[in-house]
Amino acid sequence: MPFASRPRFSWLLRTRSLPLGERTLIMGILNVTPDSFSEGGAFLQAMAAVEHGVSLLDQGADLIDIGGESTRPGAASIGAREEQDRVLPVIEALLRQRPESVLSIDTYKAETARAAIAAGAEIINDVSGFLWDPDMPRACAGLRCGVVLMHTRGRPGEWRTQPPLAQNEVVRLVKSGLAQSLERARAAGVDRSRIVLDPGYGFGKAFDINYPLLAHQQELLELGQPLLAGVSRKSFLGRTLARAPERNLSPAYPGPANSSELPPDFPPEARSNATLAATTAAILAGASIVRVHDVRPALEAASIADAILSAR
Repeated sequence: MPFASRPRFSWLLRTRSLPLGERTLIMGILNVTPDSFSEGGAFLQAMAAVEHGVSLLDQGADLIDIGGESTRPGAASIGAREEQDRVLPVIEALLRQRPESVLSIDTYKAETARAAIAAGAEIINDVSGFLWDPDMPRACAGLRCGVVLMHTRGRPGEWRTQPPLAQNEVVRLVKSGLAQSLERARAAGVDRSRIVLDPGYGFGKAFDINYPLLAHQQELLELGQPLLAGVSRKSFLGRTLARAPERNLSPAYPGPANSSELPPDFPPEARSNATLAATTAAILAGASIVRVHDVRPALEAASIADAILSAR
């Protein structure tokens, strides 16, 4: 498979624009939650969250994506007020310390989107692709901010019991769903220049079904929008590592001596190297932005992937 040709794109945000396509942008993850699948609770306190956000920027993050509600499998939803109580102080404090930083709010609630943009965020990252709050398309059109529309199959409470997808249907399903999200956005008045699409790795796609999606990710570029990929520490990577013959050699997670006792998954903190491999693959398959927990390693991997794409 030849490497993808990323389109050059000027992504229009609330107060500025970002060039996409020439080099990969790194979006650092900042979960201000007690229960996210990775780092849940570590940055629930605003001061700890701000310190981590500054650290991500110092490591080279181009953007910071701040989320106040976990969307791990089985996670319970929270109200807009509780979500805002978590994220708004962090947005405001980060911008006081680093006024030039580009912040994204990870929310599917229009009420939180409006509050976060008023606090200084530039981008709305809706993991539902405008499915879970009917007011969100109109809100984003009025806010005139950057928008990320992600593909989601069902809600977190449904993922563990969903029927499996066939390998030959996942790309078609994601492409169709993203096309519908794009149409909802356009119908509400969101300009194409403000929209980035995200395949939604792990969101209603269980374990190995993410690999054909990653292998054929470049087909999503046919929708005419730049792509963001978030594969960082995802469980499909941990599941693959747990099956690999060399799993007992992992310094991050050596596992028990008896292979019959091995868990079905590597824990999130043991997926760093796998994350780099999948992130590099996503860039070579057309992603202009990658969303990651560990910024500096991703920045280095992206530099190599970008050099490969430049040499095409």
